[in-house]
Amino acid sequence: MNKIKSSKLLTKKTLKQIPEFDNHFLVLQLNNSATKLHGYIAIHRKNGSLPSFGATRLLKYPSDKEALKDALKLSKLMSYKSALAGLPYGGAKAVLIKPKGKFSREALFKSYATLLNNLKGQFITGTDVGLTVADLDSMKKDTKYLVGYFSNPEKYTALGLFFAIETTCQKIFGTKNMKGRTFAIQGVGKVGSEFLKIVYKEAKSIYISDTNKERLAYIKKLFPKVKIIDVDNIHKQKVDIYMPCALYYTLNKKSIKDFKCKIIIGSANNQLESADIADKLYDKGIFYGPDYIVNAGGLISVVDEYKNSSINNTRIKNNVKKIQKIMSEIIKNSDKENISPERIADKLAKKIINKK
Repeated sequence: MNKIKSSKLLTKKTLKQIPEFDNHFLVLQLNNSATKLHGYIAIHRKNGSLPSFGATRLLKYPSDKEALKDALKLSKLMSYKSALAGLPYGGAKAVLIKPKGKFSREALFKSYATLLNNLKGQFITGTDVGLTVADLDSMKKDTKYLVGYFSNPEKYTALGLFFAIETTCQKIFGTKNMKGRTFAIQGVGKVGSEFLKIVYKEAKSIYISDTNKERLAYIKKLFPKVKIIDVDNIHKQKVDIYMPCALYYTLNKKSIKDFKCKIIIGSANNQLESADIADKLYDKGIFYGPDYIVNAGGLISVVDEYKNSSINNTRIKNNVKKIQKIMSEIIKNSDKENISPERIADKLAKKIINKK
């Protein structure tokens, strides 16, 4: 393996043993024992000299291999997300394994920033699960390959979800109006809470859950009408729209038996445990909005930040609103071919990526 300072470039021979490997452009294993930095950067696709975009997450993982698999799968998802959002950039992802015990966040992210510099702009990143704007602040002293300071990606991810839900409601209920709609939101972190700001006044009822009890209490104060549900039962609520806005694989062989909703659209990445879950949802008459389409608002906003010297909220909103057009096309072709929206989206994304 080739060495790039505190990282190792993983060979295709090694990676081919992992099912999630999709002929990725580059995969780096990160390791700095002094700062306890350990994880992976995966660049799925590159488009010429243009950078690839993907956020950085800091999470506990059951094993090193699971972290690598997550990086591979999420970077591929970012390529799909970029393609269907009409962006010319490839997809990437950084997955950092949260150290056990005490560690210095500042030191860890300082060493991570150095590794970003070694990639010389091939990878542009921002915050995902486990990272804060404060972490970005500590990194920006040492690297320029960061986005998400000014554009508020969580706000635009939530707005993109709203546009996707409007389009889907038009198909399912014959109206885009949110008045009288019922929601169950799994996870009220950054994106979930931003979405509440949009639909709270119009929605008939909103059920929420989160593993963070302090967060739930805070959200309840802000939005008194919401009803708190146990995390194990949030997906079982009889509602119009169920929204997975937490971690991955929550749509699986076990949970699919419990759904009583008409629509599933949420901000979480990799919501499906496997591709056939989308088919089963389709057969049950539940509309599933492909995650990499409906949650693309954040990516669209940070790309706008990267390309422009100033933030223009109207411009970003108009670009995020294009999600409606993509969703309409996916719905039309799903009806025409009588297959799940996920299968349609996958085919379209692959077609676009292969042309780059």
